[in-house]
Formats: sequence, structure tokens, C-alpha cells
Amino acid sequence: MSLASMNKYSKYLFLLFLALSLYCCNSTDIPSKHENTVIYKDLDSIVSDGKLRALVNYGHTSYFIYKGNPMGFEYELLKKYAQHLGVELEVIPISNMDSIFVFLNQGDADIVAANLTITQERLQEINFTEPVLITKQVLVQRKPENWRSLSKKKLADSLLHSPLDLANKTIHVRKGSSFFPRLKSLSNEIGAPINIKTVSGETTMELLIEDVANKRIDYTIADKNIALVSQWQYPGIDASLVISLDQKIAWATRNNSDSLTQSINNWLSDYQKTRQFKMLYSKYFKNEKSFIKRVSHKYYTLESGQISPYDELIKKHASRIHWDWELLAALIYQESHFNNETIGWGGSFGLMQFMPNTGAKYGVDTNSSAEANIIAGTKYLQKLDNMWKPHVSDSVERVKFVLASYNVGPGHVFDAQRLARKYSEDPELWKNVGFYLKNKSNPKYYRDSEVKHGYCKGYITYEYVSEIMERYDHYKNMTVENQLAEN
Repeated sequence: MSLASMNKYSKYLFLLFLALSLYCCNSTDIPSKHENTVIYKDLDSIVSDGKLRALVNYGHTSYFIYKGNPMGFEYELLKKYAQHLGVELEVIPISNMDSIFVFLNQGDADIVAANLTITQERLQEINFTEPVLITKQVLVQRKPENWRSLSKKKLADSLLHSPLDLANKTIHVRKGSSFFPRLKSLSNEIGAPINIKTVSGETTMELLIEDVANKRIDYTIADKNIALVSQWQYPGIDASLVISLDQKIAWATRNNSDSLTQSINNWLSDYQKTRQFKMLYSKYFKNEKSFIKRVSHKYYTLESGQISPYDELIKKHASRIHWDWELLAALIYQESHFNNETIGWGGSFGLMQFMPNTGAKYGVDTNSSAEANIIAGTKYLQKLDNMWKPHVSDSVERVKFVLASYNVGPGHVFDAQRLARKYSEDPELWKNVGFYLKNKSNPKYYRDSEVKHGYCKGYITYEYVSEIMERYDHYKNMTVENQLAEN
């Protein structure tokens, strides 16, 4: 074969290889290596990192912000477990239920807490803890328009009341949910077709229930614990028709996270026996009065999208100091719970809780408006930021130094930075400086020659910074979710 022929032949082989490569890359039937990746990360790594990452639904019972506070059954239960481990909890709102096991196995989270039913199919991909709850699957249907005027018998007669009644009905569910295979099995059991319409992974169980209530669809399937809570919000729906046996609801973990799974199981076994667990369950699944009060409140972010009465003012003035408005909001909540009339210890006042002497320097007092307080607060924060800029170059790290200084004064924080430098630790990292500030009530440190400002209950300030940064993350979660909902 000539050189020219060989070149021509090689060219054809290359084109054939390229075509096959493009086909493989574009084919949806062939999962990518990225999707199949299962990282190894178990309890020891989580404890070492100091953080537990959890995928959680942003919904009425799981996780939400109410009057500035993160709440929810899954959130509070995860928080208790994280405290048991002695680590921080990072909540990651689920944007697409169809992707949660991929994200879990890739290491984007350590746990999924999303009212998940244990199924044999799911156990092929991930592991489950022991059950958190036991529930059933129910049909969610709409009552007739005049249901309030009907007798109990007439109302019951107007509704589907047997699985046999599902024949030829159209029911909307997510394909990746446990409801889809249950409906397929039920169709076989009743010997008649059920028209199953599937929805995208972005469509949550609660959104489907809302669609039934608002006449956009006729039927969906839901877990009974969620459906009964939804009935409080939408009394025109019915969730009395049970279509399954008891279902185990549990947290999901990676198949190779044996130590984490066992740790959760041991902790759950003990915690579920406590009065605190029963109170937590009742708080979210039995207290109708509190639920109605919450969902109708203007600062229930799941419905209103608002954190506080001052969101617009906070957005306006946070930009002047180049802070995310959610961060400034988290600070204001920590100081005053968004109450401009609050008078604190030592006479501190207003949204930003200025002490009288400091307030006078910035032109505010107990009679000043909320906006005046925010303006004065941002000016003081800017001053602190300028003070720390030569000492902490990274703006993200510097925020924590500024927050600590806002709480306890910059002198004690500079002391902690000098101690970090003395012990050969990076003085520009908050985790290092925060350690010495946290321990500044220890004679070993507050009597050190590097310390200029003496004794300090620095652990209070350390927690202050941690709580604000944690709340900041929750507020960002809320605003991202609202932006996704609007789009």
C-alpha cells in the first residue's frame, strides 16, 4: 500500500472513530462515567471535615424559613444528628429529585433526607438507614365544589373510595418516585389500565398536590403524612383512599458509607424513643393550628419569598458595602430578630443593636428609623472592613473577622490573631483565629504577653459568627429556590 493510500485509509478510520465517539457522547442510553462515579467518603471523613452535607426538600414540612428562622422536620432532625456528631450541618435544597442519588454518590452530599420510601429498586443504587417514619401511599383527589353542604355519605359517594375505581383514571406522578411502580403494580392487581402521566424531577409531591387543589390535574399519589398536612392548607382535597401497605421512610446514604449508616441507625434508635422526637413529629405533622398560622404569615418564605419587613432596605444598603443582602439580613436577625424597637442588654437599640455611645457617633438613637439604623450599621461595618483589610486579604474570610469585631470589638479579635501568629498558624484564616478567640477565657491565652485586651468570653463571639454564617447559608438557599420558582 502506498503512503498516500495509507494516509487516506487512516483518515477514514479517524472519521469513523470520531463519529462513534460523538454517538457515544450524545446517546442518552449510555450513562457517562461522571454519572456512575461513586466516591468513598464515610463517617471518619465527615467528622474530620467538621461538616455533614444533606440534600433536603424545600417544602412545608422538610425545610423552610419562617420569620427569619430555618425550620422543618428533616432539618431539625438532621441538626440534632449533626450536633450528636459534633459537626456543622450544611443543607443543600433539592432542585431535581431525579438527580439526588447521582449527587449523593458523587459526594455532593452525605445524606438525602427527602421523605424517601425504601424500595428494592433504590437499594441497587444507594443504602438506607433504619426507618425515620412509617406511612402509606394515598390517592389525592378533589372534593366536589359543594362538598361543605354535603352529608358525610354523599361526600363519600362522590369520591373514589377503592383502588378498583382507579381504572382508566389519569394520575400524575414523578417517574422516579415510589408511586410510579406502585401504580404499575396496582394496574395489574385490579386488571385494568391506569393512565400514568409522569412529571419532571423538579415537580415535587407538594406541587402536585397543589395542582390537584387548583384543578390543574385530577389525581396524584402522595405519602400520607405529607398529604394530611396538605389537607390543612387545601381543605378541598381528600387523601383518604390508601393504595399501599405500610411504607418505610428513611434517609439515604451511599452504599459504601457503612459507618455513617450505622451511626445514624444507633442515634435514631435512641432518639426516636425520646419525648423530643415525639414533640418534633407533632410540631410538623399534627399541629394544624401552627401550620395554618405559619403558611399564612407574610414572612413564611416558602409562600411570600420574604425574610423580613426590611428586605428591600437591606438589599439597598448591603450593596454599598459589597455584601450579599442575605448576609446583612442574617446579621440583623442575630442582633434584633428584625425588631427595630428592641432594647437589649446595656441599652443597645434598634435593628443593628448599637450601644448608645457608638450609636451617637453614627447619628442614631432609640428614636431612629429602621433605615437610619441600617445606614449607620453599614457605615460601621465598612469601617471595620477597612480596618481588617490590611490584615486579612481574602474578602470571604474577612467577613468573619468583621462580624466578630462587630460583636466583641476589634481589640479582642486582634489579640486572637496575634496568638494564631505566635503559634505558627495562618493568622488570616478564621478557623485559626477563631480557635484562640473561643479560648480567650482560658488563662493560658488571655494572660499571654501577645494579648493586649485581657480576658474575654470569646466562645460567645465564636458562636455568634458561626450562627450568622449558618443563617446566611439558609437565606441564600431560600432566595435561590425562589428564583428557580419564578423562572
